[in-house]
Amino acid sequence: MDIARLKEKLGGIPDPRRPWGNLRHNLVDILVIGLATLLCNGSDFEDMEMFGLEREKELRKFLALPNGIPDESTFFRVFHSVKPSLLSSCLYSWLAETREIQGQSINIDGKTMRGSGKGESSAVHVVSAWVGAEEIVLGQLAVDEKSNEITAIPKLLDLFDVQGATVTIDAMGCQSAIAKKIREKKGNYILAVKDNQKTLHHDIRDYFEGLEQGDIRELPEDMWITAEERKHGRVEQREVRSVTDIDWLAGKAAWKDLQTIIQYRSMRNGVQTDRYYISNADMSAMDFYQHIRGHWSIENRLHWSLDVVFGEDASQVSKGHAPENLNILRKMALSLLRASENPQAKGKKRMTGPKKRFVASMNPSYMVDVLFGK
Repeated sequence: MDIARLKEKLGGIPDPRRPWGNLRHNLVDILVIGLATLLCNGSDFEDMEMFGLEREKELRKFLALPNGIPDESTFFRVFHSVKPSLLSSCLYSWLAETREIQGQSINIDGKTMRGSGKGESSAVHVVSAWVGAEEIVLGQLAVDEKSNEITAIPKLLDLFDVQGATVTIDAMGCQSAIAKKIREKKGNYILAVKDNQKTLHHDIRDYFEGLEQGDIRELPEDMWITAEERKHGRVEQREVRSVTDIDWLAGKAAWKDLQTIIQYRSMRNGVQTDRYYISNADMSAMDFYQHIRGHWSIENRLHWSLDVVFGEDASQVSKGHAPENLNILRKMALSLLRASENPQAKGKKRMTGPKKRFVASMNPSYMVDVLFGK
């Protein structure tokens, strides 16, 4: 990654400010300062102005800043008006240029920014596509309600290439149209099945229950059982079964290229929980286990981190496109921090995201290393 390429990408975003106004500050400068601020422990537009004033000397090494640092109101107006689809496309594609995406697992899920709702206005809900192995977001779309994820996911899939990848989605996205869309784009799908697809869910559940009880003819299956894990006072074990001989399954033809049904069983401190999935892929039970378990990284490595590392739910920014644009900057900063090396001497313990942000706020050289690599 390099600053020239980032500025080239951001330079393609149309300036939302009035062309006949007094445009004293370059749009690219404003966007880069915004990203750097969130990287360095900042959270809002006032912080962007303060950060810029404190770090103007370092920022001038790679930004024009023809009239110094923009003020708080300028940052607000720009992030209020810039289209999130353009900002996310530029930033995410810049980051993805240095990562290996093809063939990876892509996890899709939504998160509500609770502080963005005010009065009668509902909070912004953002659906994201996450590559856990690379810890980057490929694309995102904002919707008014969580229920609108169903219509947002097909549009989200148009924002990036899924060829050769395996797309995992929770039960909200278990829709035949979504499965068809993924296959048309030459990707594979693993979809969680619950009672929003009631007949399908019951048929798959009844099959696996009958198989265990010996009530039905056993069909060829693959199984993967993990070793017991003891973490945080819990004892856990997981078991995955996959079956490809499913011509008996009612409604199978409605799901594009459906080949496999999967049971994912987790046992925690003696409590058993069974989940069910469908997939077009014919892979081993062990591979299904890795993809399904990997899906939860979007919760604990992305959504949880946005709240714990960046305090997203506490943010009260609510007007225009500003909430979603700040969400995009947080995700970018999170990916950059995760990819960065420990700023302390080698051999020191691994540094958390909040600690890296703290160091970046004090050490301009480390800030530049995180942004653009050494």
